[in-house]
Amino acid sequence: MDIERIRAWGAEPTTDGYDAQRTILYALGIGLSTDGPDLDFVYEARLRAFPTLAVTLGAENFLRGERHGELDWSQVLHAAQSVEWHRPLPPTGRVAARSEVEAIVDRGAGRGALIQLARHLSGAEDGQPLATLRFTLFARGDGGGGVSFGSVDVPAELPATPPDDSLALPTRPDLASIYRLSGDLNPLHIDPDAARRAGFDRPILHGLCSYGIAARALSTVLLDGECERLARLDVRFSAPVFPGDTLVTEVWRIGDREARFRVRARDVTVLDKGLVRWR
Repeated sequence: MDIERIRAWGAEPTTDGYDAQRTILYALGIGLSTDGPDLDFVYEARLRAFPTLAVTLGAENFLRGERHGELDWSQVLHAAQSVEWHRPLPPTGRVAARSEVEAIVDRGAGRGALIQLARHLSGAEDGQPLATLRFTLFARGDGGGGVSFGSVDVPAELPATPPDDSLALPTRPDLASIYRLSGDLNPLHIDPDAARRAGFDRPILHGLCSYGIAARALSTVLLDGECERLARLDVRFSAPVFPGDTLVTEVWRIGDREARFRVRARDVTVLDKGLVRWR
């Protein structure tokens, strides 16, 4: 890895605008529809932005190293994601994004490296914070150079007791082809040849799509659908999700405004060590 070039990813602040069509396309990409209250997220006349839309904002050109070859991108996986919302996202708007690489942990030769990045979103007009995003990449084909800095966040274990609640949400077989239009055009999610080169027998669903679906389930189970009350959502991606899988979100309530969760598919835990807080 070229550590110094990786540390420079996203060094220049950017702005990003989103309109009703982009907000609606994202909602469709995480499986929302025209049924009942879902209509508010896909109909411009009474539009609400689903909070996890934040993961797509300010992302263009952030990982510029993908063009410059700092990593073996065919072996890079999204390992973890966190979003902290400082206020609800408006249904349309313009954001300012400031990005940084917070940590690189070289795990040694043949063991890859972890890279933790952050993106800070604020309103482009008022300058007020909207959301802080942190995500960890697992570069399976890199590492071994012996150079690290910073530390990667380590999530806590889930309770050993049975979950208090659960909700199953099916996914459409073509969901990845819709979600990718929100900005993640990695061929791993649509091209069978690219998926096989990465070690999968078929294209996998975007981790951030699964993240949005988990947020849908948690909003239903914990917040009566009032998703704007979400304040923080952390998760570790532990196994691939395939389009068409049914995702079962299992929830442990911890106090009045916090819960832990995991998501399972095909009897496998695919999102693990989840934390959610709300207002």
